[in-house]
Amino acid sequence: MTVEPARSDPSLSVPAPRPTVEPPGAERSPAGVQPPALLEPPAVLEPPVVVPPPAATAFLPPGGRAAWLAWSVGVSVYVLAVIHRTSLGVAGLDAAERFGIGASALSTFSILQVLVYAAMQVPVGLLVDRFGPRRVLLLGVVLLSTGQLAFAFSSSFAPALLSRAVLGCGDAMTFISVLRIAARWFPAAKNPFVAQLTGLAGMGGNLVTTVVLAQALHDEGWTPTFTAIALLGVAVFALVALCLRDAPAAAEPVRPVERRDRPGIGRQVRDCWREPGTRLGLWIHFTTQFPGNSFGLLWGLPYLVEAQGMSRAAAGGLLTLLVLSNMSFGFAFGRLVSRTARARMPIVFGVLSATALGWALALSWPGGHPPTWLLVGLILVMGSNGPASLVGLDYARARNPVERLGTASGIVNMGGFIGTMITLFGVGVLLDALSPAGAGSYSATAFRWAFCWQYVPLAVGTLMILRLRRKVDA
Repeated sequence: MTVEPARSDPSLSVPAPRPTVEPPGAERSPAGVQPPALLEPPAVLEPPVVVPPPAATAFLPPGGRAAWLAWSVGVSVYVLAVIHRTSLGVAGLDAAERFGIGASALSTFSILQVLVYAAMQVPVGLLVDRFGPRRVLLLGVVLLSTGQLAFAFSSSFAPALLSRAVLGCGDAMTFISVLRIAARWFPAAKNPFVAQLTGLAGMGGNLVTTVVLAQALHDEGWTPTFTAIALLGVAVFALVALCLRDAPAAAEPVRPVERRDRPGIGRQVRDCWREPGTRLGLWIHFTTQFPGNSFGLLWGLPYLVEAQGMSRAAAGGLLTLLVLSNMSFGFAFGRLVSRTARARMPIVFGVLSATALGWALALSWPGGHPPTWLLVGLILVMGSNGPASLVGLDYARARNPVERLGTASGIVNMGGFIGTMITLFGVGVLLDALSPAGAGSYSATAFRWAFCWQYVPLAVGTLMILRLRRKVDA
């Protein structure tokens, strides 16, 4: 019977059973309230903090056959996009004759296409981060096919120009989407190699352009050739719709959390831009990609045919060599960067130095007609430009979390195409200014001085790389 007195003792037990029900009692005996207040928070709050629910949803990309299959389906869209993108490179002279335009107007096709591509990179990156790469790829195929079909039936300059803008919009949706697929399906250490393989596969599309499309234009003509390319999109659309998933099944539980916690569009872009690795990646992409890109997209064939006096077949052979060189360098750089990150900056400066030296020798050759061996060497060097530009994407990928990887890749991927646009425009304007004979007739001297314009973006980009490199390496 000792329990009853303990319960009736107000100095010890009144606050303990019901501290919130008896506030007046608590006021009458503050000394008795303080000990429970100090003891209860550890007893009540500690257990929920100890339980770590995120550990149960941790996901590591599996790799393996399923990853390669997903990548193969995604990269088929990128190959198609490169075929569409580079189709004008072997049809430049035909386009000038069909639409009755000169070098400046001809360069406008590629400039507008590249401008749209570059402007779409950040919006596309945001779309990929929010809606997944599969949906973005399907939209890209529709735009590519629509733009190319309109280009096939265009007979005047303005409609053809608009169709190339639509094509550039679809092209912009492919590469970033494939990189996001690789990031979700492959382990992180494999991503640099897979990115280079993606670029290598894209060069396969360029090879189709230089070998198959050039011959088809000669044999079948303008409209049948470009119509056939547009209709390829039907098969690729069906392949993506039926066979591609954004991520492995094990990754699905993570996605709703990502969508709840994602920041606003402005904040996501700002966070990416404030990361020095993103800006360094952009300038690496800008500086390394544009020489080979502008040569392969538009000015390579006119330069080799009109300035160097080659036949179309011989010029097409050298452009094919550019593609094969690109593929070889892509494989080599991918393996090297996957093994050690220290190889990234030596690759960048090695490619920039070799490209600047190669063009200096070709442009300073007496008479403006360098020997064939020098042209072959220059084209082999320019084949390294595209693979070196992907090192910039590797810097951005290493410095940004996966939830904003699409946005960061979009920012970086703008660089090379902005540089290409500046080069295409500058060369076209200088060619028209230095060739009084008018449209369709450009001398070796005009090409020699026009191609000197490349050293302007080359110098600006190199200075920016040197400046940002210290911030990233610090």
